[in-house]
Amino acid sequence: MSSNISGNAYALTILSPIKDGFTQDEIAYADIVRARLQGWNAEHNSPMALVPQTYLCRYFVLDDVYLESLPGGSAIDTLVDWLPFVPDTLRRWAWPKEDHLKSRYLVFSCNFHGGPKADLDGYLRGMWNAIGDRIKEIWGYCYGFDQVDNADKFIDYMKKCQLTATLFFVGSNDDPLEEQLKALYLKQEFAKFAIDNQGLDAATVKTNFQAFIDRVRPSELDGPTWKAGAYRVDELVELKKNKG
Repeated sequence: MSSNISGNAYALTILSPIKDGFTQDEIAYADIVRARLQGWNAEHNSPMALVPQTYLCRYFVLDDVYLESLPGGSAIDTLVDWLPFVPDTLRRWAWPKEDHLKSRYLVFSCNFHGGPKADLDGYLRGMWNAIGDRIKEIWGYCYGFDQVDNADKFIDYMKKCQLTATLFFVGSNDDPLEEQLKALYLKQEFAKFAIDNQGLDAATVKTNFQAFIDRVRPSELDGPTWKAGAYRVDELVELKKNKG
């Protein structure tokens, strides 16, 4: 089985090369992409909160990678440091060569619920349908993205840029996002219920618990529930008002 898959979870890693160019204002395309991503932080919630079955994701611009070009801490390296008769030119020749990327890259790393069939196509199609305009905003300066104007082309493009994942985010299980959001909501509401009913007699607790079940409706995933992407204080307050 692919290392991208763990149960019903799928780890997606995308590296898309950014064009090596500048705007008329002499701003590098990579810096434009970085600024747009940072602008998402100023929005009420990330656009990715609208993408179905997203457990979590991260975007960033990778400018370059660097390898250590100095001797390490092995016994041989330490010995060579103490041998004055070793010419400096020979020592430098033996050091590892620096390796650099040919382009800057837009990196998209995501864990999502892919189901038993590891439905990558379905996730990417849902992503395009949910935030297609925002996708163009971020990927528009990447090589090869010029011809992407529908979901099928987006799926093909992303697969060409995909790398095999090696690590998973372990804070989420295999359940669909709707079930996890409902579970989070129930956990927090039940904790409040337990605190509010401390010291009450059994009959009152029983009556209050029935009212609690009627309010939270555990078997209904559509609501009330935790809202995907909710993380700001003002949104949490709004959620509490809606539940009250």
